[in-house]
Amino acid sequence: MTYDIEKIRGQFPILQREINGKSLVYFDNAATTQKPLSVIERVSAYYRNENCNIHRGVHFLSQEATQEFEDAREKVRGFINAGRKEEIIFTKGTTEAINLVAYSFGRNILGQGDEVLITALEHHSNLVPWQVLCREKNAFLRVVPINNKGEVVQEAYKKMLGPRTKMVAIGHISNALGTINPVREMIAAAHEKNIPVLVDGAQAASHIKIDVQELDCDFYCFSGHKAYGPMGSGVLFGKTRLLESMDPYQCGGEMVDRVTFEKTTYNELPFKFEAGTPNVESILGLKTALDFMDSLGMDSIGSHEKALLEYGTEQLARDPDITIYGTADRKTSIISFLFKNIHPYDAGIIFDKTGIALRTGNHCAQPVMDRLGISGTIRVSFGAYNTIQEIDRLVESIGMVKKMLG
Repeated sequence: MTYDIEKIRGQFPILQREINGKSLVYFDNAATTQKPLSVIERVSAYYRNENCNIHRGVHFLSQEATQEFEDAREKVRGFINAGRKEEIIFTKGTTEAINLVAYSFGRNILGQGDEVLITALEHHSNLVPWQVLCREKNAFLRVVPINNKGEVVQEAYKKMLGPRTKMVAIGHISNALGTINPVREMIAAAHEKNIPVLVDGAQAASHIKIDVQELDCDFYCFSGHKAYGPMGSGVLFGKTRLLESMDPYQCGGEMVDRVTFEKTTYNELPFKFEAGTPNVESILGLKTALDFMDSLGMDSIGSHEKALLEYGTEQLARDPDITIYGTADRKTSIISFLFKNIHPYDAGIIFDKTGIALRTGNHCAQPVMDRLGISGTIRVSFGAYNTIQEIDRLVESIGMVKKMLG
């Protein structure tokens, strides 16, 4: 199937906007992707035609909305190739999913003097929850180092998997540098020592195929809004035996089976972890977003973004006044860079004036920046709808930044 970029772009209404009199170039996809019209219309259709609470009602609207919600769960199951749909827990996003695992699983397995192992590439959301848990349990948070290219040092990782390691939590793809971690090999190394592994897939779901059975991860999570879906939608996959061993993360409606003043029993999976009324419309929109990506094909999306990454890297690497950070052998559609003598925030203002939306700062990965000896970067992140011509616009704007501020 031909990758028809103009047809794809035509599905995103926001790409028709002008910013400061210039056509919008959206290069902030690592923060959140834009939404195709099909997703926007699905959310709207729920409120127009199906709005109702789910699972408990016997009337038609409730039954219809419940079926659509559970169809979305099955869609997610297939998208990441989980074995059972009961292993799919809906959350507000990756952050909530990681906190759920830290609270409901980590709290039960971690004791005084034990260790949680993360990497120096992690987003704050896959660092702070474990830091808080370790402090609570008088345990230790250990950090696997990265090299100057932004790659996790695998030899160090394997050596740090010790008898006190009770949990490994690693990102699939770095949101700051674009590094793709060899998670399957890292999971296998941890499992050799019976250590469970959580994978933060927030940056992976929109770029590469995910197969949780092939990875053999114990937990995997991602956010809908970074995968062309609505905000407020997210997914936690967990192996059945682990989810069944865990206590609920939140308590209230939906997660209960029987309630008396003396005792409460919990609902079965996955509902044990879905307390309260969920973001029904966002989950239905997430299903539509996954349909959208399936219609393009993850391999096709990956090939398109690889071409963008290679072209963009080549263009920026030619500029002697630019330094690129994150040069891993395996990376996806992120280019982080700095001008030699221009502050990234100042440059970001000029980029905005030319209609280019990109990100400046530490990208919720302050330890990564500390390791690189910088305060932050200018981050360009590509999506399925970006083009070579937009990269040429970026290069033109870089010239303008240098002329005005250099």
